[in-house]
Amino acid sequence: MEYYHSSYGSPTKKKGKRRFVKFLIWLVIIIVLLLAGAGYYLYNLVFSPNVWTSDGKEVAIYVPTGSEYEDLKTILYKQGLIVHRNNFEWWAKQKKLPFRVLPGKYMISNDMNNNELIDLLRSGNQVPVNVIFNNVRNIYQVAGLVDKQIEADSASIAAILSDTNQLKTFGLTLETVSTLFIPNTYEFYWNTSANEFVNRMYEEYSKFWDNYRTSRAATINLTVAEVVTLASIIEKETNKNDEKTAIAGVYMNRIKAGWRLQADPTVVYAVGDFNIRRVLNIHKKVDSPYNTYRHLGLPPGPICIPSISSIDAVLNYDSNGYFYFCAKDDLSGYHVFAKTGAQHNRNAKSYQEALNKLKIYE
Repeated sequence: MEYYHSSYGSPTKKKGKRRFVKFLIWLVIIIVLLLAGAGYYLYNLVFSPNVWTSDGKEVAIYVPTGSEYEDLKTILYKQGLIVHRNNFEWWAKQKKLPFRVLPGKYMISNDMNNNELIDLLRSGNQVPVNVIFNNVRNIYQVAGLVDKQIEADSASIAAILSDTNQLKTFGLTLETVSTLFIPNTYEFYWNTSANEFVNRMYEEYSKFWDNYRTSRAATINLTVAEVVTLASIIEKETNKNDEKTAIAGVYMNRIKAGWRLQADPTVVYAVGDFNIRRVLNIHKKVDSPYNTYRHLGLPPGPICIPSISSIDAVLNYDSNGYFYFCAKDDLSGYHVFAKTGAQHNRNAKSYQEALNKLKIYE
């Protein structure tokens, strides 16, 4: 009898099969571990904190208009904000940041991860800035202040405000251009251009001079520019809001009576020396259309950019019988009012004596 021996199911083949299974299991385990490690590394690269700010406080960065990716990196790196630069740059490329650099002011928080930072920069979700200008004399001071608060430079702003063709579209002239500005706090994006800034100011001007204020101006027989011009004189006469309507009433009485305004602030403006504390007769002789001691009526335009309180004081002036006012001799900043020249001369003498005691002669 012959015997046939089959290798199928032999111990050798079973052993080989088990080894192959073990190999597959270990291969799977290794692949899983590698994937897990890669995933963990990628997760950390993307989502682990990679921004450092001094004292843990938010930091503002400013990305100028026209900036490219290299410019953006320089801005971030110069301030020492990025901990691992290679990680940031790798993820930035994956998210196409080099092709989407948007200008503006961005607030960067401590411990931001790469994903948060890059999403913020790609979104253009910048924070607005508050633009403030108060107590300014002319458009050049406005331009200088705004230059420090938004991207537009002072020269560009001043150039637009000096362009007579541009001013015609606003119904303004070189003498009345400062009426465009209503001192207040305005929200802008940092990358606002000079044109955008001026156009926004015209929008705010149009809102301010609504039907109520324009009708009030017409009621007192003044144009908008004349109201602002008189308000600018009052602005320089007093910083006491509670007496502005009374001073406005004095000047309106002089206008109605055909008197010269004889306003000291206009003399200071005409002389051009804004450090004058005491207006003297020699100052009053200066030949200028802004010198209301020599010329009848209002000056050609505002001598400063008045506050809203001064503008509204003109529109709602006191109908009093006063034709004179003088600073009080207690030097409180308030004024004493008079109906006659004799009364005023007595008040003026008391004030002059107070100045003499302090040795203020000019």
